[in-house]
Amino acid sequence: MSDPYSLLGVSRSASEADIKSAYRKLAKELHPDRNKDNPQAAERFSKVTQAYDLLSDKDKRAQFDRGEIDAEGNPSMPFGMGGGFGGARGGPGGNAYSSRDFQGFGGAEDLDLGDLFEGLFGRGNGSRGGQQQGFRRPPPPPPQKGADIRYKLAVPFVDAATRAKQRITLADGKTIDLALPAGVEDGTTMRLKGKGRPGPGGNGDGIVVVDIQRHPYFYRDGDDVRLDLPIRLDEAVNGAKIKVPTVDGPVMLTVAAGSSSGKVLRMKGKGFSKKGGGRGDQLVTLEIHLPDDVSDLAKKLEDWQDSDDPREHMGL
Repeated sequence: MSDPYSLLGVSRSASEADIKSAYRKLAKELHPDRNKDNPQAAERFSKVTQAYDLLSDKDKRAQFDRGEIDAEGNPSMPFGMGGGFGGARGGPGGNAYSSRDFQGFGGAEDLDLGDLFEGLFGRGNGSRGGQQQGFRRPPPPPPQKGADIRYKLAVPFVDAATRAKQRITLADGKTIDLALPAGVEDGTTMRLKGKGRPGPGGNGDGIVVVDIQRHPYFYRDGDDVRLDLPIRLDEAVNGAKIKVPTVDGPVMLTVAAGSSSGKVLRMKGKGFSKKGGGRGDQLVTLEIHLPDDVSDLAKKLEDWQDSDDPREHMGL
C-alpha cells in the first residue's frame, strides 16, 4: 500500500481533525454506492479507508512514523521471529555448550564439572550410600519449549459482530477454523496450544491477534453498532417504512412522521456479542438528505414558512 499520508492528501504533521476531514471528503467521493460502474474508485476507497484506519489510531500512527510498522500495520520484523535470536549450539534460543568449549581447562575433552567442584570444595565429612554430604550438583534445567509464533488475523467488521468462524493458515501450511470469543474486539488475542515452533521441551504456541477491519457505514460504540441512515425529506415528513442494513442482514424499520435529523432509533440485539452473554443493539441516527437539485422543492415551499423556531433554546 502507498504512504497513508499521501493517500489521504495530508502532511505528516496533520492534526487528527485534518486527517478525519480528509478521509470523510474522500470517502464521500469514492463510496462504492456512488461509483457502481467504477471499480477503480472502489479499490481506492478501500485503500483510503485502510490509510485512515492506521492514522486515526494514535499508537499505530506513532509506530508507523517511527518505522516500527509498515503502511498495512504489519511489524517491520515479521511475526514468528520470537523466542530469542538463537544461541550457541543447542536448542532454539538455548545456551547449550559442548565440552569442547572448555578446552582451556587442561585440554580435557570430557570435563566432569562435578569432579572440578569437588576438588575445589572437598567432598564433605563422610558419605552415606555413596552420596556426597557436601556440595551437590544442581539439577539440570527443564528442556526448553519451542518459540511462539504470532499471527495477525484480519476480521471483517460484520464477521466480528456475528462471531463468524475465521479460517487461518498456520506456519506449517495447515488451515484451521477459529471461533471468535464473545466480546471480541480489536487487539483480542487467542492462544493456540502447541501450534508454535518445535523444541526439546515440546512445541511453542500460536498467538493470534485480532484486527477488526473498518466498515463503509457501520461503526462500533462499545457493544453497540451505529449507523448514520440518510432519508428523504418526504420520508421524514410523512413517515415511512425503510429497509435498513444490519450486521445480520437488511430489516424493515419504521420512521415516524415528523422525524428530524439526529433522531436515534434502537434495534435490539443487532450489535456485538457481550462477554457476559447476549448482544448489544444497533443505533440508527436519521439524516435528512436533500436532493442535489432543490428547485422543485423551493417552488413548493415558496409561500410557506415554518413558524417553529429551532434555535429558540439558544437565546437567539
